[in-house]
Amino acid sequence: MTNAQMSARVGLFFLLGVALIWVTFEALSSGKVRRDRGYRLIAHFTNVKELKGGDEVRMAGVKVGSVAETRLANRRAEVVLLINSDVKVARDAVATIGMAGLLGANYVSLDLGTEASGVLQPENQILTADTPDLNAVISQLGEVSRKIDTALSQFTGAMGSAGGSGLLGKIDRLVDENSVRIGQITTDLSAISGKINSGQGTLGRLVNDPAAYDSLLSALGEIRGAATEAKTFIASSQSIVDQVKSGRGTLGSLVFDQQTGEDIRVVARNLREVSDRLSKGEGTLGRLLTDDTLYRDAQGVMRKVDRAVDGLTDQGPITAVGVAANALF
Repeated sequence: MTNAQMSARVGLFFLLGVALIWVTFEALSSGKVRRDRGYRLIAHFTNVKELKGGDEVRMAGVKVGSVAETRLANRRAEVVLLINSDVKVARDAVATIGMAGLLGANYVSLDLGTEASGVLQPENQILTADTPDLNAVISQLGEVSRKIDTALSQFTGAMGSAGGSGLLGKIDRLVDENSVRIGQITTDLSAISGKINSGQGTLGRLVNDPAAYDSLLSALGEIRGAATEAKTFIASSQSIVDQVKSGRGTLGSLVFDQQTGEDIRVVARNLREVSDRLSKGEGTLGRLLTDDTLYRDAQGVMRKVDRAVDGLTDQGPITAVGVAANALF
């Protein structure tokens, strides 16, 4: 191999190496020869949860920057975010630390915020919110698991075994002690069900006799009809009460009309005065009720009239008037 051929091969390998380096650089830089450094925002968290420089910053799931660095400032964790220059972050946007799967790296998630709040300027502080840490969640799950295990152990101890002092043991002993009674109850229930099935007794006839069932339905229908009539009567009574309360009708006028009540009182007063005058013997009717002389005079007149009538029957019509006058006067 000549020197010229060796030099050509070395130059070819050199060019291939440069091309490979260029392709790798293009792949890592997403086709950009010069990276846009963007602007920085400051975020404070209680715990950065193993967040480190180079981790992604996402907005609505889209990468808009990266974490420049994490540090402690004034006894709190501070994260410096490097945001692309073409991305505007709203002032009310909130930054949280997310986790890309159980084994994935953490990232900073930004919500969209509102346009009316304006945009953050470089070196401004962005609002943050703490999210549950995976380790804390796992620890809480472990604590819950221990509590469940303790509760199950206590429940198992309370239940116990069939021959122990637990609930199952007490139930087992209770069944053994009352086995005779339970058997007797079962026998009685079997006898009762047999009588019902054969149509004995009221319940048996009701179950097996269609006529008894029809009679029961008829009685229920009559009861329902009586209830309907009672409701109608109550409604009518309520209507009458409403009329009386409103002063309508004779009874309503008597109860609520002041003038009618006054007239009744006047009539009662007049009747009392008339009764008092009659009892005192005042007036013609009063004298008739209390004076015996008028009564005796009336009896005498009636006797004279009776004699006059007897005389008229004995004499002719010509002297009838005279006889009557003579008898009276």
